[in-house]
Amino acid sequence: MRHLIELLDGAVAASYVEAGIDYRPRYTPVMRALAEGTPRTVGQIAEAAGITQPAATQTVALMLKEDLVATMPAPGDARQKLVRLSERGRDLLPHLQRCWAATSAAAASLDADLPYPLSATLAHAIEALQCQPFGARIRAARERLTLQDHKEET
Repeated sequence: MRHLIELLDGAVAASYVEAGIDYRPRYTPVMRALAEGTPRTVGQIAEAAGITQPAATQTVALMLKEDLVATMPAPGDARQKLVRLSERGRDLLPHLQRCWAATSAAAASLDADLPYPLSATLAHAIEALQCQPFGARIRAARERLTLQDHKEET
């Protein structure tokens, strides 16, 4: 799994370099969540992007350093911050959308070359892991192995 991710992520990162864009692929879920132009809280970004709130917080912090996003106080609650694309982020968006379209086309090409589409397999795996997380599966397997060891000892 790790090797597959390295192959895919490495190629996506290289495609940004080839397009002349200084950009990290991990920013994409946040960029997509903010692309429509509506400022959002980090929690709203996390929900829209399908990532955890800590991941969204970390990504937004990195994007702030690179001037891709900006923050402002939320109306009515200055403790809450809203995140929006900065001018640099808005300027970069059309270039990113072309890269994303090329990546989607490449993913479709990969799906066509496989006996089972990778995108569908991953969607099924995510659904199965939402029903029973991998950690729970590991604990259950450990328990089965422990019971099996005890049976063999007796």
